[in-house]
Amino acid sequence: MQALRPTNAAGLAVRFSIVGLTLATGWIHATLGGPLFTLNAVGYLVAAVAMVAPIGIAVRFRWLIRLGLIGYAATAIVAWYLTGPRYDVAYLAKAIEVGLIALLLVEVRAYDGSPIPRIRRALRPTGA
Repeated sequence: MQALRPTNAAGLAVRFSIVGLTLATGWIHATLGGPLFTLNAVGYLVAAVAMVAPIGIAVRFRWLIRLGLIGYAATAIVAWYLTGPRYDVAYLAKAIEVGLIALLLVEVRAYDGSPIPRIRRALRPTGA
């Protein structure tokens, strides 16, 4: 079995699936109306772009983008559980978010290993 890399077919499939799921749940939230859902949709759109942007800082901190998107999706699930209405589209959005979290965890494991060393490096003062 081939290792997951950003440039091989498996890595590209996972990355584009992440972007697709992120855009799908963002679109669902955008269609619901209201400022909270609209802001949630904008957040998902920004995260989707950040996952594929070939900008140096986005590439360097892609590990942080992954962790942030995991937290964002998990927060949306918990917030819906605590306050949200229980209708069909909501269940679809939550299923998409669970799948999104699962794929992000696959990428975290394949590309980053444990996030602790990266967090320590990011917090270390420059020149240390």
